[in-house]
Amino acid sequence: MKFGVIVFPGSNCDHDAYHVVSKHVGQPVDFIWHRETDLSAYDAIIIPGGFSYGDYLRAGALARFSPVMQSVRKFAAHGRFVLGICNGFQILCEAGLLPGALMRNRDLHFICRHVHVRVENSDTPFTHMLKQGAVLRLPIAHAEGNYFCDDATLDELEREGRIIFRYCDERGRLTDTSNPNGSRASIAGICNRGRNVLGMMPHPERACEDLLGSSDGSAIFNSLATTIAKMAES
Repeated sequence: MKFGVIVFPGSNCDHDAYHVVSKHVGQPVDFIWHRETDLSAYDAIIIPGGFSYGDYLRAGALARFSPVMQSVRKFAAHGRFVLGICNGFQILCEAGLLPGALMRNRDLHFICRHVHVRVENSDTPFTHMLKQGAVLRLPIAHAEGNYFCDDATLDELEREGRIIFRYCDERGRLTDTSNPNGSRASIAGICNRGRNVLGMMPHPERACEDLLGSSDGSAIFNSLATTIAKMAES
């Protein structure tokens, strides 16, 4: 299997994602410059965090027009795997690969700290090595992580089990104080209908080593790698 990490002008978590895939998951991985369009060599694409195009217009709004994103749409439409983290989540929403939008944090401040998230659905390629209801400790670092969608979209996400992570306290309870950015329904991550595209604001790639404060994020990458391996065997 082979992973690709897309690099936009302003990406700053690309090397973190590359390190996790190459050193912890132990799989081949390439950097993909945003002007490239051939993704045929890859089984999974990671859109990393950062500030693509400096977030000058709106987070992810300019990156959606990069040449690589048309290829990412086709890649996802063929059932291949896409993981968008932080700015990557914002780009996926702006590109229409995931519903809703990421707005300014409730308090209008940049937030950088560890939070807790609850696994809402363990029946996905990204979470099957986790238990539903498990609480993960992951870092966040964003100014526009306030997830918003209309009532109809929220009902759809709930009904179809497409809310994958919610912000919670350390005991897994959903409270106003455990929601760091004001996201609707405490949403921290969602997937598409095909469950092959996941967007999340917390950074699992920064939580794969105990030395960094948590290794809870490693199960997300290992879940995806295991899924790809099983598909190859079949």
